[in-house]
Amino acid sequence: MIDLLWRGLLIGIGATILMDIWAFILAAFPGQSRPNWRPVGRWVGHLGNGRVFHDDIAAAAPFALENSMGWVFHYVVGALYGAILVALTGPGWLVHPTFWPAWIWGIVTIAGGWFLLVPGLGLGWAASRTPNPNRVRIMGLIAHTVFGFGLYATALLIR
Repeated sequence: MIDLLWRGLLIGIGATILMDIWAFILAAFPGQSRPNWRPVGRWVGHLGNGRVFHDDIAAAAPFALENSMGWVFHYVVGALYGAILVALTGPGWLVHPTFWPAWIWGIVTIAGGWFLLVPGLGLGWAASRTPNPNRVRIMGLIAHTVFGFGLYATALLIR
C-alpha cells in the first residue's frame, strides 16, 4: 500500500514537472507570461487565517516567501492528484498504464482550479472575472491535457 502511495505521488510530481516545462516553453512566445505562483502562495497563506475567497488576492496582505509557498502548493497538489489517480485505477494500472484514465483524470483536475483556486484568488468561477475567460479556460484545458499526458508518461517511466 505504501508503495502505491509513493508511486502515485511520484507520478503526480512527474506530471507537474511536464506541465511546468510546457508553461515555460509557452512563456517564450509573445503574449504569454511565465508561471507566477506568488498569488497562489498568498492565497495559501490566507487559508491559515480561515479566508478562502478574496475579491482580489493582490489586495490581500502579503506573506513572506509567497512565491515559494505557491510553488510548493502547486507540487503538493500535483503529487496528490497522482496518488488519487493510482487509488482510482488500482495497482494494475501501474503495471500496464494506459493513456485514457490519465488524460481524463488530468482534465477532471482542472475543476480544483476553476471552482476553488481561481475564485479564491478573486478571478471568478472558471476565470469568469478575467479579461478573456475563454482564453484562460482553453489554456487551462491544454495545460491539464499536458498534465494528463505527464501522468501517463511518468507511470510508464517508473513501472
